[in-house]
Amino acid sequence: MSKNRKEWRHGDPIKVPGALSDQIDRDRSVNNKTNRLKQKRKRSDEDFEDDEQEREQVIDDRLSVKIIQQARQQQAEMVDELLNISQQSEPKGSVLKPEITKRYRLNSDNEEDEQDEFDLVAEEARYDSSEIPINEEDENILKQFMSVNPQQRKLLADIIQEKLTEKKTEIETQLTDKGSSVKELDLRITNMYEQVGEILSRYRSGKIPKAFKILPNLANWEQVLLITEPEKWTAASVYQATRLFASNMNAKMAQRFYNIILLPRIRDDIEEYKKLNFHLYMALRKALFKSSAFFKGIILPLCESGTCTLREAVIVSSIMGKTSVPMLHSAAALLKIAEMNYSGANSIFIRTLIEKRYALPFRVVDALVHHFIKFRTDERELPVLWHQALLSFVQYYRQDISTEQKQALLELIRHHCHVKIGPEIRKLLTEWKCRDEEDQQYAAMDDED
Repeated sequence: MSKNRKEWRHGDPIKVPGALSDQIDRDRSVNNKTNRLKQKRKRSDEDFEDDEQEREQVIDDRLSVKIIQQARQQQAEMVDELLNISQQSEPKGSVLKPEITKRYRLNSDNEEDEQDEFDLVAEEARYDSSEIPINEEDENILKQFMSVNPQQRKLLADIIQEKLTEKKTEIETQLTDKGSSVKELDLRITNMYEQVGEILSRYRSGKIPKAFKILPNLANWEQVLLITEPEKWTAASVYQATRLFASNMNAKMAQRFYNIILLPRIRDDIEEYKKLNFHLYMALRKALFKSSAFFKGIILPLCESGTCTLREAVIVSSIMGKTSVPMLHSAAALLKIAEMNYSGANSIFIRTLIEKRYALPFRVVDALVHHFIKFRTDERELPVLWHQALLSFVQYYRQDISTEQKQALLELIRHHCHVKIGPEIRKLLTEWKCRDEEDQQYAAMDDED
């Protein structure tokens, strides 16, 4: 239907060519169209070549990714082989085979290191690095409560040297008793971890040696750790080591690392600079994630030493105050500190843990009451920190003490009454009922029912 019908009567229609100028214009337009087709074909050829180059580049990128994955897999296999050798050895004398070290690299490719760097930068921006002001009068009063025979303070370098001597003596003794059942580390293994120690002595940021990362999984980790000379580590290295041991070791082993390496380093730094380095501050925060190890390896030894200064107690307790701590570990620490011989710094730790407002067992509450009452016959002037700790205890646990304990505390206030804090404590004690009074009230209500 759409076809042009022929007019049979007059024949097919004849198209007039038109004027000569129109014919010339049509010829020119035909040539332009031809040129456009040629240019289009040329562009198509160029696009095809570009696509080929892109495909080759994609193939090269994929090949590079596969090569990197294979390299990482080989490194992981070497680490597994290294750990298997260590686990199959004797617990006290496990050594690393020298042929492993020929292939083992010191670099690390863990992406967690990069994420941790961003976290550190964010925390450092909020960290107050100014020196903590200490009242000399309070410090002089606290010195009166220092232990008469305190434990001798040891530097980290002295502790490391003692441990090396002990380990050497232990190995020599076992070699004498059991023949060759216990062996020293191979020289090439020692050289490798000496190189790790050199890296850690200059470390500031970035990735840590991968050989160092497997230390928590070695049976003889302490012996290998001492080879790296922890007393020469930078503060950033101490943070990375604490982060590593806190996340990969059980509480008992982490406690040993905290007590031998971390605590002496922190005390040395505070004594020298009157403040705590940011990386060591972050190391303490990381250590607190293993709460039982933190209390047993840092807080309790610090209180038992009898030499804990006011500045040390303020810095360490500030970290506990900012971080969540499990209730059971806090209660156990409070019980231990309350039963210790008093030193002024203990009041800071007691107050910090009390102000977490945990539901403490009655045994811990009774121990705290006894801790304060034993100063009833003490004629010395008690520091303000002691009164502040007592005020915090009465504020949050006045309903958990018995009537007898309440009377004992009121008598204590008569002997040791601070001008501003004493009246507040007396007011809180007299206005609230004790636990036995509430029990009697509930019992009477039950009888009426």
